[in-house]
Amino acid sequence: MGTIPAQHTAVSVDDYLAGELESEVRHEYVAGQVYATVGASDRHGLLVNALAFALTPAARKARCQLFTSDMKIHLEIGKQDVFYYPDLLVSCDPDDRATYYRERPCLIVEVLSDSTERLDRREKMLAYQTIASLQEYVLVAQDVRRVEVYRRTDDWVPSIHTESSVRLASLGTEVTVAAIYEDL
Repeated sequence: MGTIPAQHTAVSVDDYLAGELESEVRHEYVAGQVYATVGASDRHGLLVNALAFALTPAARKARCQLFTSDMKIHLEIGKQDVFYYPDLLVSCDPDDRATYYRERPCLIVEVLSDSTERLDRREKMLAYQTIASLQEYVLVAQDVRRVEVYRRTDDWVPSIHTESSVRLASLGTEVTVAAIYEDL
């Protein structure tokens, strides 16, 4: 999902979090600035659902928590607070249990769209790489069968998957590319 600037005056983290509880529109937060997120397409939703369905058994087995779209990730970059809404996140840290956000995910997935691809590939990728617990960052294309997996252990160099399966070491599981795209 892309973002649209919501306002230009600095907002405190507490005001942002309180506002999200009452807002009908989700907002991302970067260093005091709040950005409204745009809605997702049907393809986007189907891809997120397929991934959540495929990964839930492995997440449960590992005693991890898996969230789609509505759970924020909180980062601190250069002493500035940042909150994003990833399309899917998994946290396996039993101490990472704030009510409205996570800080120590092991896996983050973003489904690419024309309006978000640049943000997901640049700003978010760089921001997410600062999370010490993050093992894998996955980008899923909507218009073609293409899954990119960036791993900390591979110095964030992507492995590209268009057929066969995708290994997600953070959950000790594999998902076929066909299963990810089955509903499209």
